[in-house]
Amino acid sequence: MEERHVLFDKYEMGRLLGMGTFAKVYYGKNLATGESVAIKVINKNQVKKEGMMEQIKREISVMRLVPHPNIIELKEVLAIKSKIFFVMEYVRGGELSLRSLRGSSKRMLLVSIFNSSPAQSIFAIAEAFVIET
Repeated sequence: MEERHVLFDKYEMGRLLGMGTFAKVYYGKNLATGESVAIKVINKNQVKKEGMMEQIKREISVMRLVPHPNIIELKEVLAIKSKIFFVMEYVRGGELSLRSLRGSSKRMLLVSIFNSSPAQSIFAIAEAFVIET
């Protein structure tokens, strides 16, 4: 029998969906509602060591401040001493970095602040709001 990984008695963590330098993203399920979510697990010690904590805070604030159907919804941020958990909308279809922002009927924008300045982030958000004719 496989061991269940339950996060804060709220979310069941499942299979690994993808990984980057500072984080891993897992499929999850809200135990109360049954809703599918993506759970981004960030290694807090590694982020601090690399001096990236301000960028993490910026990513949280941008995702919370810009509700839009083309931007992934940040549902909740949880933390323990060594990890930060972003509970986000689950989007089917593979890694978002591989999706084209143009050319699909429902463009998806993942505002990743790790490699962006605040100005670049604002530009990316503004571009997502452009109405194509």
